[in-house]
Amino acid sequence: MSIRHGLLALLESGPRYGYQLRATFEESTGAIWSLNIGQVYTTLSRLERDGLVQPLPEGEGGQRPYEITEAGRAEVARWFTTPVARTDRPRDALVIKLALALTAPGVDLPSVVQTQRTATMRTLQEYTRLKTRPAEPAELSWRLVLDALIFQAEAEVRWLDHCEASLVHYSPPASHQSAAPALDPEQVSTP
Repeated sequence: MSIRHGLLALLESGPRYGYQLRATFEESTGAIWSLNIGQVYTTLSRLERDGLVQPLPEGEGGQRPYEITEAGRAEVARWFTTPVARTDRPRDALVIKLALALTAPGVDLPSVVQTQRTATMRTLQEYTRLKTRPAEPAELSWRLVLDALIFQAEAEVRWLDHCEASLVHYSPPASHQSAAPALDPEQVSTP
């Protein structure tokens, strides 16, 4: 998720302080993704450096609100009209873990898959429980985030089922030591 673009999108509706941006971001996503306030202010500094936001005079309590510039509006419009490429998403730690478990000696891969399935099912149950809560019309953004998380968890369970089925027919390659031919004692010359 691009914090940079998320903050720009929030500033489209008007100037905000860093703490307001953080609270609005978390409210919009159902607090699924929390933001560190330091991360918000660091991002605002970079956005200011790049000419996408500008600070306004300090308000009450010494807080400095930021507003989006025309260049910032153009950038956020470009972001909304550009599809997210699969290559732009973070690495999938689970895929990496299972791929490496295939090559690591002594790893009980079926156990790794089952442990992950159990955790993912618990997460899926929690998301489903959250979805049964009565929704307010203003919570549509949170509901869409929750639906995406449910779909991702369901897809992960299906993928883990596929991994488990693939393991049934999997034969690990012989290690380098066991692949070496055994020496015939009669062929070995002794000094």
